[in-house]
Parts: sequence; structure tokens; C-alpha cells
Amino acid sequence: MKMNIMTNKLNGLMLIAIVFISLFLAQITTAQTPDELMNKASVEYQNENYAGAIEYYKNVLKQGFESGVLYYNLGNAYFKNGQLGYAIFSFEKALKLEPNDEDINYNLRIANSRTMDKIEEVPSIFILNWWNGLVTIFSLNTLAIFVLLFYLVLLTSILFYLYTRSGFVQKLTFFSGSISLSVFILFIVLFVARYNREATTNYGILFQKVYSVKTSPDQKASDAFIIHEGIKFTIEDHVNNWTKIRLNDGKIGWIEDYSFGRI
Repeated sequence: MKMNIMTNKLNGLMLIAIVFISLFLAQITTAQTPDELMNKASVEYQNENYAGAIEYYKNVLKQGFESGVLYYNLGNAYFKNGQLGYAIFSFEKALKLEPNDEDINYNLRIANSRTMDKIEEVPSIFILNWWNGLVTIFSLNTLAIFVLLFYLVLLTSILFYLYTRSGFVQKLTFFSGSISLSVFILFIVLFVARYNREATTNYGILFQKVYSVKTSPDQKASDAFIIHEGIKFTIEDHVNNWTKIRLNDGKIGWIEDYSFGRI
């Protein structure tokens, strides 16, 4: 009798295992690659089904893939779908990955021209613009390659300097080592600066059509001022589900986390 009960339990466990494995295999075989999703999104976009295109692009993001092209296409779909805040948010995300892309910059300017809040940005100082331009010349991957390349050149120069008996070769490797060390340090600094630039989320874009900014992180607090969809602001603090923001004209207030996206 006990043997029958154990046999039934084992059969039940095997059946459950088979079901889970079948579901797992089915999920794998039906999962779509990012390229397939991007192609389907493009088809939906061309058919003017912008909501459908947005869903496909979002599914690519859910798989952990992101790129300037993906956010750019997503921004275009949001823009065509009348979701200005999400469009600007996507263009800003694209610009963060591809800061020198003319198409992204152009479409972002077009989208920003449709926002209701016209706040003049404070001009950046020359040295800051120059530094930002230098940091964004190369992508993060390219900077990593340069760091590795000049590290190898530096290492090779040191080895030749230590083991050669030729005075001429020692002078040559000392010179090449000094140059490669300087360039290696420069690319290390640029790599760290570029990484921090992409990793930090100090700005936000409002998703809501209209939002009343509060004077403190409390729904019952008095209204400070009104902002509209697509406005960009600096994030300064966070308390529970409230975020302290600063506009370019200096206004400060608190908004709820659900109302905006971080870039």
C-alpha cells in the first residue's frame, strides 16, 4: 500500500516537472529576439500603429537591451502617438547614449518646442561646454578600448625599457612610455567621466499633462506652481515617494515619483 502511495507521489512530481519544463521550453521557443521585435515595431510604425510600435520597443527594453537608436525610435513613436512627455523622455535617454547624433538633437528640439512651459536655460560656462564636448566625443565602449590599448603600449614600453641593453631603445621606450602613460591617464579620466554621465540620473521629465508642484512632500501641502507635460528639471532630493525638483528659472518644489521619468 505504501509502495503505491510513493509511486503515485513520484508520478505526480514527474508530471509537475514535465509541465514546468514544457512551459519553460515553450517560453524559450516563443520568445522573440530584439531584432525581431525592432522589425515588428518598424512595421507597426510604418502602418501608423504607433501604440503597437511602442509596445514592441518597450519589450526590447524589458529584455535588458538599450541603445540610442532604440530610444530614438521609441521617442518618435511616442511623439506620433501624442505622448509628448514620454517622447521627450525617450529622446533625452537617446541623447545620453548618443550625445552627438544630429537626428536625436533635432527631434528633441522639435518636441521641446511643443511644450507649454517656456523656461530659458541658464547658459553654461565655456569650460563646462568644452569638457562635456570632450567627454562625449567617444562612446563608453570606445573609451574602454583606448584605455586597454594604451595600457598595453605602456606595459610593453616598460618591459622593453627594463630588459633591453641598447641605450637608443631605452630612450625610445622611455619616450613612448611617458607619452602612453599620459594618454592612458587621460582616457581613464574620460572613461570615468563618461560612465558617471550615463549612470547618474540628475534630471527628470514630466509625464503628466498638468501637475501642481507642492511646497513640501505632502499631498496636503499648498501648491507652489504649475508645470506641464515634457518640462525638464533638476532632481535635488528624495523623501519617500516624493522628489524635490528645481526648474531652470530657480523655482523649487516637490512632485510625486509616478509623475515623471529620470534621465
